Amino acid sequence: MLNLKMPDINSVMIAGNLTNNPSYRKTTNGTPVANFYVASNRKFKDSSGQWRENVCFVGVVAWHKLADSCVEFLTKGSAVLVEGELQSRTWKNDDGSNNNVVEIKARRIQFLDRHSKKEGAMIFEESGEIDVAEAEPHSSESVHFEPAPVVNDPARPSEVTNNSSKSEFNFGFDNLKF
Repeated sequence: MLNLKMPDINSVMIAGNLTNNPSYRKTTNGTPVANFYVASNRKFKDSSGQWRENVCFVGVVAWHKLADSCVEFLTKGSAVLVEGELQSRTWKNDDGSNNNVVEIKARRIQFLDRHSKKEGAMIFEESGEIDVAEAEPHSSESVHFEPAPVVNDPARPSEVTNNSSKSEFNFGFDNLKF
């Protein structure tokens, strides 16, 4: 029998609001690090049909330029989407007891609130700012998409008959031969 190994996957994504302002410090070699907690709410109906809310508090750690960006733009209540990996760490207290914590080591953080410097949602990675969304994140305007007309390619037989009761979409694959 083959000795197959499962791939190691450690990826997590969470959206929520900061419970406090990020704490900021530098390590002994000068590397910036920011820590904060994200509160993520989940609403559900209990067995009696009443709406309930469950809140999950998750610690996040950001390093390097990502830490600098967090301290510059985030405050208590800021909405964020954090993508990263779970990590655990252990340390000893002054009294000799061990503490253990599991937290998210952030690879990418999307700031969902509007900012005075830039409009829209900003996305930051460990390497720095990578994107600013064009649209306002809290816009109430609805967007309507019209389907593109279907173009029949004479090189391949058409599988769809022109029927006015069906919506047809053209995804741009008409030039592919199947």
